[in-house]
Amino acid sequence: MTNRLRTEIQEEVEAEKKLVVEEKTVKEIPDNFLTQFLTKGFITTEAATKALPFVLYVALLGMVYIGNRHLAEKNIRDIDKLTKEVKELSWDYKSTKADLAFKSTLTEVEKRADTLGIKTSMQPPQKITVKEDAQ
Repeated sequence: MTNRLRTEIQEEVEAEKKLVVEEKTVKEIPDNFLTQFLTKGFITTEAATKALPFVLYVALLGMVYIGNRHLAEKNIRDIDKLTKEVKELSWDYKSTKADLAFKSTLTEVEKRADTLGIKTSMQPPQKITVKEDAQ
């Protein structure tokens, strides 16, 4: 009598050995300027650490440039907003001035005075003269 379990396991192991594992070939990195620059050792760690202060300085200048640009655009928007407000206030001033000039005409003053009960005199104005002896 044979051990049936052992023979099955051995058959499975033999079947696994027969399976051929295909390995994918690794794609070669194209040999261009960038890959040569980064992989072939054109930049060493010493050169990178030497250049680090300059890179940080350039990054700082870039951030200052971007911040300055945002500030300038904000100022331009504020100037445009104030210009529109000045134009609107100018229109209000001109319309109020014209309205006041219209309301201060003699006929308009008479119309408003009639509602208060004041009427214009029909007699021309008289000149009052003071004699020196009367004082």
